[in-house]
Amino acid sequence: MRKPNKVIPKFANEAEERVFWEKHDSSEYLDWTQAQRVVFPNLKPTTKTISLRLPQHLLDSIKAAANSRDVPYQSLIKVWLQEKLHSH
Repeated sequence: MRKPNKVIPKFANEAEERVFWEKHDSSEYLDWTQAQRVVFPNLKPTTKTISLRLPQHLLDSIKAAANSRDVPYQSLIKVWLQEKLHSH
C-alpha cells in the first residue's frame, strides 16, 4: 500500500477546486487502494419542467408513435431530442 505524499489544499470554492484537479493527478494525493465502491440508490437526474406548444395533429402523431412503442409520449420526445442532438 502506497501512502499519499501530498496534502490536498483548502479551496475557496468549487470552481477553484475544479481547476486544481484538472491540473493535478489525484493518485499523488489519495490512496486509491483504500477506495470503496458506493451506490447512490436515490440519486435522480435533475430535470426542468418546460411548456411546449405543439399543433394538436403533431401531438396526436407523437402519442400514437409512443403508444405503438409502449412508452410514455413525454419519454419518447426526450429520446428523439437526445438522438437528434447527438446526430449533429
